Amino acid sequence: MRTSDPLHDATDGGANARAWSVAWRCGALAIVAFLAGCNTTSHTALDTVRLIASGGRDITPDPAEVAASPYARIQTEGGGIRAVMVLGNDDSGLESWYGDRRHIVFLREGLLAGTFGLSHDVEDIRIEGDNPFAHLAMVGEQPVAVSRRYDWRASYRYGVPVTGQLSRRGSEVVEILGTTRTLVRYEEVLRGPGVDARNEYWAEPDTGFIWKSRQFVAPGAMLEIVQLKPYRRERP
Repeated sequence: MRTSDPLHDATDGGANARAWSVAWRCGALAIVAFLAGCNTTSHTALDTVRLIASGGRDITPDPAEVAASPYARIQTEGGGIRAVMVLGNDDSGLESWYGDRRHIVFLREGLLAGTFGLSHDVEDIRIEGDNPFAHLAMVGEQPVAVSRRYDWRASYRYGVPVTGQLSRRGSEVVEILGTTRTLVRYEEVLRGPGVDARNEYWAEPDTGFIWKSRQFVAPGAMLEIVQLKPYRRERP
């Protein structure tokens, strides 16, 4: 456990949040390892949804197979992987999406919250203050501010402040598994210490549900996320 670092500028509350995040991720990894070591049924289920890493292999998902599966699925590309991943858990809105035992993507309502096993990982991403993604369909062409904090364990950078400017950029037709959808594209320009990037989101015009996105992971790494079989969390 880190106790001090000149680059660690978070409050005690932020440190506690990170400690919880690390503990939760360790638990998630234990679950995946447990499934991998269980009976034949567990092996079969894990093999069905396992991650196929990059390297030229075609992982284009079959629409009929995805529709028949009981699992929610996403497709990811970036950070050294190209994969179909399955929803493993929803912990009060923090979703864990698994490939194999080496790769996990964490999402909150379609927003990247953390990664494990990519070439560049982000331990935690959190929005502070007002969250315009909670009412994304109401965001217009006039930019609205998004305040985030990023934790990058590999570079010992914690609590890095990043400001986004989120705005609507018009409608686009997006094809997913052979189905075309007219979605609204949103652009978010990110600026912060060592950060100069742009997120893009394609969302339903009425609900703001994000079907596709390209999101910043770390300097030099972006992750594309596509909802193949969506998981829509019931709101309280």
